[in-house]
Amino acid sequence: MRCKDKSAVTNWSDQGVIHTSNSPHCRLHSVPIRVVQIDQGFWGPRMAANKERGIPRLLELLEEHGVVDNFRRLSGRKKVKRRGALFTDSDLYKWMEGAAFVLQSQGDPELRKTLEGIIDDVLAAQGEDGYLNTYFVDERAGERFQRLETDHEFYCCGHLIQAAVAYYRATGQTKFLDGARRFADYLITVFGPDKRQGKSGHPELEMAMVELYRTTGDRRYLDFAGFLLDQLGFTSLLGMEGHAVRAAYACCGAADYYAEIGDNSFGQTLERLWEDMVEGKIYITGGIGARHAGEAFGEPYELPNFRAYAETCAAIANIMWNWRMLLVTGEARFADLMERTLYNGFLAGVSLDGTRYFYVNPLASSFGVNVRAGDTGRQEWYGTTCCPTNVVRMFASLPGYFYSTSAEGIWIHLYDNSRLDWHLEGGQDVS
Repeated sequence: MRCKDKSAVTNWSDQGVIHTSNSPHCRLHSVPIRVVQIDQGFWGPRMAANKERGIPRLLELLEEHGVVDNFRRLSGRKKVKRRGALFTDSDLYKWMEGAAFVLQSQGDPELRKTLEGIIDDVLAAQGEDGYLNTYFVDERAGERFQRLETDHEFYCCGHLIQAAVAYYRATGQTKFLDGARRFADYLITVFGPDKRQGKSGHPELEMAMVELYRTTGDRRYLDFAGFLLDQLGFTSLLGMEGHAVRAAYACCGAADYYAEIGDNSFGQTLERLWEDMVEGKIYITGGIGARHAGEAFGEPYELPNFRAYAETCAAIANIMWNWRMLLVTGEARFADLMERTLYNGFLAGVSLDGTRYFYVNPLASSFGVNVRAGDTGRQEWYGTTCCPTNVVRMFASLPGYFYSTSAEGIWIHLYDNSRLDWHLEGGQDVS
């Protein structure tokens, strides 16, 4: 039986990038991507480049590098060997989420047809028990969930869920969402407070589970997010440390969870971690993660310019975390840091035509050389291609970050040539 809290469910087309309209501990409520139009100005051309060149080219590269065929081989649609690292499923899922955000914003029949074909390929690879991962199959099936801190199974599942939620919010179709729920349900049968314990080495599933709860009203997903955060020992953390993307994603999940349950221990921890970061562990660009070793935060004020890591994914994670903190509190400091990171730490990571990317973003270079592997410019592809796929979904979701609502009215967080066609919380239409 699935327990459903009907108060948590809103019409599919009225749900934002993250859906906080029914979140009891959020001061601000997100608006759907579809009700915000951004034309020309600063962001219009960048978003158009992402849609017209970035998304199509990245799919070509995902195909060339076997990422999509990794799914097709499991269903027998292609007779090929698996290629790539164990976490490549997540790269396709992020591309799919970005494509779904484009459909929410503008609609595109050809893109929808392409996306739905890939959804069919993904779901055809799913096991009868709901498990879905292209690496831990066949001779590796016995290794499932054996190395949670390094093998990214929870991480990939989180991106699957986020892609499925975004597609549902674009189309109202539940096929992909149902597949993601089967995997989530399988995890809940294996892990839990009275079942197997498991600490994720790369947080991501936490925020995905909260979003799945917001989308479906099924309380089990929210409770599972709480279990995952407890496994991380989140409320005992004193400062931002370790891998920057993972640390910020954990904060995203904790902020989402706090928005639903209001447990002050989470609110206090989030405030403590944010203050630790902004006091001495963040670049002026909003970039985070100073060290190449472990892609990690350093000590306070350890912020070298030439050797800065400042991964593009970490800037995106910083934006996502501050967005959530803004919705919970309504405080401008979070909007300010989100905006600064968006214009600097994030934009540095992608070319004007939307097809080339930096993985790391040092604040200084020597003779034009980026210190990561001697890069002299942005690249189309990396062996670990998390940043390019993260960039395309960030651009595609951007309209959803411009506005929010509360009982007090409309809140504007980002400024450009934009138009909002929505309504006040009392029901009055506004434009």
